[in-house]
Amino acid sequence: MASSSFTASHYRQPPRSSVTRFHEIRPEVREIVIEMGAGDQVGQGSGSSTVDHSTLSKLVKEKKSDLLDRLGRVEGIAASLKTDLEGGIGGDIEDISWRTKAFGSNSYAKPPGKGWFCFVWEALVDPTILILLVCAALLLGFGIKVYGSEDGWYDGASILVAVFFIVSVSAASNFRQNKQLDKLSKISNNILVKVVRTGIQQKISISDIVVGDVVSLSIGDQIPADGLFVGGYSLRVDESSMTGENDLVEVDKDQNPFLFSGTMVADGCAKMMVTCVGMNTTKKFIEQTPLQARLKKLTLLLGKFGLVVGFLVLAALLVQYFIEDTTDENGNKGFSGSKTKVDDVINTVVGIITTAVTVVVVAIPGGLLLATTLIHAYGMKEMRAHHALLRKLSAFERMGSATTICTAIPALLQNRMEVTKSVVGAESMERRSYTSIAANVLQLLLQGIILARGSVHNLFSVAPMDDAIHSWAVMKLNMDMDNSTQGLSILDVEASSPEKMSVGLSVERQQDNTNMIHVHWRGDFERILSSCSSYYDNSGQAKVLDDEQRAAFRQTAHGSLRCIAFAHKYLSKEEYKNERVHRKVPDKDLILLGFVGLKASCHPGMKQAVENFQLAGVAVKMITGENVSTAKAIAMECGILDNDESIVTGEEFRGYQDHVRMQRADNIRLMARSSPFDKLLMVQCLKRKGHVVAVTGDGTNDAPALREADIGLSMGIQGTEVEKESSDVIILDDNFASVVTVLRWGRFVYNNIQKFIQFQLTVNVAAMAINYVAAVSTGEIPLTPAQLLWVNLIMDTLGALALATGNPTDELMNKPPIGQSDPLITNIMWRSIVGLASYQIAVILALEFKGKSIFGNDGNIVDTLIFTTFVLLQVFNQFNSRELEGKNIFKGIHKNKLFLGITGITIVLQVIMVELLNKFAHTERLDWKQWGACIGIAAFSWLIGWLIKFLPVPKKPILHSLIK
Repeated sequence: MASSSFTASHYRQPPRSSVTRFHEIRPEVREIVIEMGAGDQVGQGSGSSTVDHSTLSKLVKEKKSDLLDRLGRVEGIAASLKTDLEGGIGGDIEDISWRTKAFGSNSYAKPPGKGWFCFVWEALVDPTILILLVCAALLLGFGIKVYGSEDGWYDGASILVAVFFIVSVSAASNFRQNKQLDKLSKISNNILVKVVRTGIQQKISISDIVVGDVVSLSIGDQIPADGLFVGGYSLRVDESSMTGENDLVEVDKDQNPFLFSGTMVADGCAKMMVTCVGMNTTKKFIEQTPLQARLKKLTLLLGKFGLVVGFLVLAALLVQYFIEDTTDENGNKGFSGSKTKVDDVINTVVGIITTAVTVVVVAIPGGLLLATTLIHAYGMKEMRAHHALLRKLSAFERMGSATTICTAIPALLQNRMEVTKSVVGAESMERRSYTSIAANVLQLLLQGIILARGSVHNLFSVAPMDDAIHSWAVMKLNMDMDNSTQGLSILDVEASSPEKMSVGLSVERQQDNTNMIHVHWRGDFERILSSCSSYYDNSGQAKVLDDEQRAAFRQTAHGSLRCIAFAHKYLSKEEYKNERVHRKVPDKDLILLGFVGLKASCHPGMKQAVENFQLAGVAVKMITGENVSTAKAIAMECGILDNDESIVTGEEFRGYQDHVRMQRADNIRLMARSSPFDKLLMVQCLKRKGHVVAVTGDGTNDAPALREADIGLSMGIQGTEVEKESSDVIILDDNFASVVTVLRWGRFVYNNIQKFIQFQLTVNVAAMAINYVAAVSTGEIPLTPAQLLWVNLIMDTLGALALATGNPTDELMNKPPIGQSDPLITNIMWRSIVGLASYQIAVILALEFKGKSIFGNDGNIVDTLIFTTFVLLQVFNQFNSRELEGKNIFKGIHKNKLFLGITGITIVLQVIMVELLNKFAHTERLDWKQWGACIGIAAFSWLIGWLIKFLPVPKKPILHSLIK
């Protein structure tokens, strides 16, 4: 690669807008901008371009090298686009405006969103709703014909009103959920990109990129648009998302300068000039989760059962009407052969069919999926407020089942570091001034600090480390960047990776009319020390690094959470060419310049977070590329580690035989000196042993482990775009304690869905049993179609909303993880469902058969009592469903104002149905004693629910083979 010009430009305090928001920079630390690349300088500004959009689009997409030559290579295109290859575009409003107008914006035209009426239509075309609409139309027609226009429309209209409510609420819920997912999708895809504008590097949204922008790329970055390579080192790009091939593609200025939108930087660093924009930033992540699939299976199963019950009710009512000699409550006889009018027969049969269909509608728990949607939407909103962004809904449910979490150091530590130990040459800097350091050693050390920071800044999430070292060098070594790097030009950069954990640079400097090559390395202390054969003494003379001195250095470094060493060597051009055959930047026989020990504090509450995981039955493992002593100190401070027997290195772990590795995987708490492959291997072992594994990423190469894990968690601040794209959840504050929130809400979502299942199945079982027994016994059902649909409305909407909200309780975190094969309906839930449904059946049937003798009223009053009691039973059953196991169903209820509000609204609506909408709902007004009786019977279910929870349940799941 041809060398490019290197300028260590002004070392300044940047304007606030240019400072990355991802880490804290102390006021005394200034920014160093090292600019790479060569080319003609052109003026910045607005105006017109001599190259059009179609030409630029074809240039990169088809890799037209001949066209690139005709356009004057990168420099010629930059001149046409009025781009300064070093300083970028002007970036003012006028400049951005003409670029956007001429070449477009970095986003595709978003397809029109689904409007309200689309969701209404989807709800209307549901087969059950269509059947109800047909029945309503028939009832309207025959009802008006038989009873006249004044009274004949009530039954049909009541069904239409109920359908209207069901469709409206369903459409509103789905519409709002879609909007919420749109909003979260925009947040998830709001990728920040580093660009150079007016000579200052700044971060902007990917959608704000324009043609002509100069973009800085480093490991893990997603290439934001099509463009051309301007300058850089060791750039390799993963184009598998575009080509399907896994091989990395080398990109350079001469042979292959083409960069494609959406691909990822796998190695190296570079600058690119944008030539074509149009990044699709409107991806959706709407999906069907595993729990939703299980609920659909449950809904289908109960629907089949409801069809059987509906058919039996239909058969019983038809038999009662056509075969048995019956009379209705007004004394009118049933079917009497030819004596019965055809209109009467048709009207009665339509009414019977409508009743049977309504029974089926009530039997099908359609509210389950609605409840799941509401619970997910509520949980996603709350998670966002607690610094966690879900990219996949299924992560909610899987997190509730997590048994093991593998984390890395960045998630445990704060994004601030400070130098606590430092050695230059062979002496500690604790009581020394920079004036006591040999001039040649000081100059070389400052060069190493400046070059490593400026050229490869943020390559492997080390911004806090760089800031700490930079601050130390300014304050302790009186660092002057302009003088320290004059005349240097970079030849090669070997970027860091989790395996190397170090950065190497080869630079050229004209010295005494002889071109000398300087090699600088910065990185992990042990790795750099192992590459050194010499060190500098206090006089600045190189001395042999023997075993005794190595041990002394290690003793000094011991105790630091992270230790970074600096080393260098001189090479002649001939020596450089010979050594470069083996690797880009030579790394043998280096001379140690010094090292610094850095300390970063754990996030506040980190130890408590680890304890919370352990109490919840979730094992925490730390897997890191750090050395054993550093990793051990952090693991001990965070409470992850309690003995040395659970420590292993990555080399040891991958060297185990398969059966030994499987045997040891559970007991390992710390894996140090590990590679991304070792982390992937650990995840695979744990999954084979039946664990549900969550993984936090530590860098670009963790993508395979994140994809392999059941739940991938990336860091929103230090995480790379590759890491985020491979994850299910983004932790926005990089705090491991926020992962506890994900676990808590994952369990809460699952628990709330189980509450609603218990609530709805109770009323489903009760309604089907009541209707069937009454139909077979009397030829009538206690509740009219309109009344049954009203009950269904309460279950599917208000009940779902009431049980979807609230906050996770501590009890959820004191239970073992939810097994993925555990039954959706537990024995504890069956106990409540059967017990409470039996009470409801007994009460309603008693009112049906003995209501007149008990209350001494006519049939209409008894029917109203049955309707009101049944509705209030469901209202009070919502309280019973708040606690699946706990006996105190009122615990924390004062904090859930929405639950109390929905309960109050339901009761008010029922009063309106009974007292005001008499004809519509087929009800009679009740006096206060009758209302008291209804409320008392319903409230008694609280006592029944409390007593039921004392009954033992079998350990073996009931109906597990049918409902999983």
